[in-house]
Amino acid sequence: MILPAGSAPSLPSFGLLPLRLEAGDARFVEAFGRHVHWGYWPDPPQAAGSLSEFATAAERLCRLVCDAGSVVDGEAVLDAGCGFGGTVESLNGRLSGVDLVGLSIDQRQLQRASSRVVPRADNRIRWHAGDACREAFFRECARVLQPGGRLALSDFVPTPALQALLRLLGRGDGHGPAAMAATYGPIDCSCGRREYGQLARRHGFELVRDQDITRGTLPTYPLVEDLFAGIGAGDAVGPTRAIAWLSRLGLLRYRVMGFRSLAGSGA
Repeated sequence: MILPAGSAPSLPSFGLLPLRLEAGDARFVEAFGRHVHWGYWPDPPQAAGSLSEFATAAERLCRLVCDAGSVVDGEAVLDAGCGFGGTVESLNGRLSGVDLVGLSIDQRQLQRASSRVVPRADNRIRWHAGDACREAFFRECARVLQPGGRLALSDFVPTPALQALLRLLGRGDGHGPAAMAATYGPIDCSCGRREYGQLARRHGFELVRDQDITRGTLPTYPLVEDLFAGIGAGDAVGPTRAIAWLSRLGLLRYRVMGFRSLAGSGA
């Protein structure tokens, strides 16, 4: 779904990021000025807990996802949920002859991305407003990718035990607890690893890479909690701790997955 300018819905607490960046909040600029996602630490016990380290860890996670998609020179790449353009910026700095498209539901993110990221050499960069919901997104990827085309993503993936618990509580339908939705938006915990496999096969993809990096993302949580607390967004701290708790218990996994298109039309 492509959204006209100014039509984005009201945003959760994480949507406050553009405001903090526009205000020149140095801590938010350092942590989220480039990427709007978690970080990845190969050796989590050695994490120092600094914002500069988090920024490096976020770039590391970006590269894990790009590696899952096997992105190389001369290709066309869509970054769905592009945030402030960090992944596009990373690919633009490392590859040549690429056609890069960033997609976000938040016009403010796109404005910042377009003002920050300039095409290098023979690269091309475009920005579009749009919503990448799960089923429709897989269907559209299947339509436009040629056979052999790649799809890579990172996501919070619930275990069967967490799925069953959320169904029991009536919170696995894409809405989630109110406090969680107010912080991070509607949380859909219905798609576990098995469901992702079914979704991929239904749209002509095969899963070729599946990496569980949950442990490597855990140092993210205290940093995010501290940032929220520092701006008086105390209501956002509880949901962040809940995600951290579920992750540490092994009930909610953070996975990087790569898929290959088997029957894309190339249209």
